[in-house]
Amino acid sequence: MATITTQDGTEIFYKDWGPRDAQVIMFHHGWPLSSDDWDAQMMFFLSKGFRVVAHDRRGHGRSSQSATGHDMDTYVADVIALTDALDLKDAIHVGHSTGGGEVARYVARAKPGRVAKAVLVSAVAPIMVVTPTNPNGVPMSVFDMVREQTATNRSQFYYDFTLPFFGYNREGAEVKEAVRLNWWRQGMMGSALAHTLGVKAFSETDFTEDLKAIAVPTLVMHGEDDQVVPFPTTGKLSAEIVKGAKLISYPGLPHGMPVTHSDRINADLLAFIQS
Repeated sequence: MATITTQDGTEIFYKDWGPRDAQVIMFHHGWPLSSDDWDAQMMFFLSKGFRVVAHDRRGHGRSSQSATGHDMDTYVADVIALTDALDLKDAIHVGHSTGGGEVARYVARAKPGRVAKAVLVSAVAPIMVVTPTNPNGVPMSVFDMVREQTATNRSQFYYDFTLPFFGYNREGAEVKEAVRLNWWRQGMMGSALAHTLGVKAFSETDFTEDLKAIAVPTLVMHGEDDQVVPFPTTGKLSAEIVKGAKLISYPGLPHGMPVTHSDRINADLLAFIQS
């Protein structure tokens, strides 16, 4: 397996497919998944001649089940280590959910010449949890429940979580059992400790200043029926904060729309990348 080793000894697994001299698209996955969640996008863009890269965040997928470092700054430090090791330049960074927050912070801090464009898909930015300045956010009790269930009832909780994640609990939804099981498989590959500690990273990190600092063309994509990361307090606000950002909102689409509606998402991503 292709890996890099970070300064604290954590091994980060990554995929790197396509021509070395092609435009690079790097994908950042959501909690508690792995780079496999981007299969539909990676195969699509590979067929279009791009070089595609994706990693498993520490404690997720095939990366080390490290006991520490499950915070956004360390996640981004790992991304910096990987992009430096691969010497990725003028890359397009695409992040889903937690990965969207990771992209926002990475792009805000990246060295000149590293990033060409950014895409935030169903992203957790600017901040998810209720705070005095974010009164319409998600109550802390919800994240406490996610932590408790991840620590004590992970297998069943993950399986059940796929229903709202993919909008399969909506009337008339075509439920695909294999999609649910693939999500569950990815989640169970990772570390229960990393996933439990990581809840704080995706729910309580404030990305407002990161969004303000983004200076590359940015696309925000968000489903209006996102039951996991509510659109009005995340995607909609992020598009207002990032200077010049383009927003595409999708009526009726769920949090997991890159999987459930991959053709539509891929087409819109390609149009933005080629614009």
